[in-house]
Amino acid sequence: TSVTSAKIQVNGVHLHYQQTGEGSHAVLLLPGMLGSGQTDFGPQLKSMNKQLFTVVAWDPRGYGKSIPPSRDFPPDFFERDAKDAVDLMQALKFKKFSLLGWSDGGITALIAAAKYPNLIHKLVVWGANASVTQEDVRIYNGIRDVSKWSEKVKKPLEELYGHKYFAETCEAWVDGISRFAENSDGNICKQLLPDIKCPTFIIHGEKDPLVPQAHAEYIHKHIKGSRLLLMPEGKHNLHLRFAEDFNREVENFLR
Repeated sequence: TSVTSAKIQVNGVHLHYQQTGEGSHAVLLLPGMLGSGQTDFGPQLKSMNKQLFTVVAWDPRGYGKSIPPSRDFPPDFFERDAKDAVDLMQALKFKKFSLLGWSDGGITALIAAAKYPNLIHKLVVWGANASVTQEDVRIYNGIRDVSKWSEKVKKPLEELYGHKYFAETCEAWVDGISRFAENSDGNICKQLLPDIKCPTFIIHGEKDPLVPQAHAEYIHKHIKGSRLLLMPEGKHNLHLRFAEDFNREVENFLR
């Protein structure tokens, strides 16, 4: 089945999304920082079971093709993304759906699952965190300057955004996410985790250089009945690097 691309107005902005498959189980893919459906979820859009699932990958406001507006990072940007994501799926007439969130998209998915429990069927998160430590801030500052990124990671984003927008938005993101470290306990959404009632699957790459494993363990511990899978060779982009294993694990969980 082909992948269709379209835009739909949600909460005053035109959100871009890609959609494929005709299964009865709707799934929303939530990308990471600076990410879009196109850059972050190629193997999932291509290979997830089209008979079982209808797969939607969205570009959060200010990312991908959901520009304008330009991306900004007010203190509630994760809540804003969570509301946009849920409202997008409702605008597309999905009554209930599952969330697959990577990195920042994982944080957004945790918030959405906690705040809109009757809409969310199942939840999968990887490379996500519910708080920001001083160690995390140090890691974020290490990626602030995009000119130091590897060519492979940098190229698709430069093509998507142009160098200036890419570089400036990355810096704004580092500042925006680092502010959470000033909260007590570095809190982003810790208090919401016990409110997540849907079946939850947490995946973490043991070699993830951006998100220490303690974050995955914390989320697992505070979401009742959740399942944690550690991938020994996985890094932050384990769903791309080990797409076949990842897709299989996730599809089995979603069935």
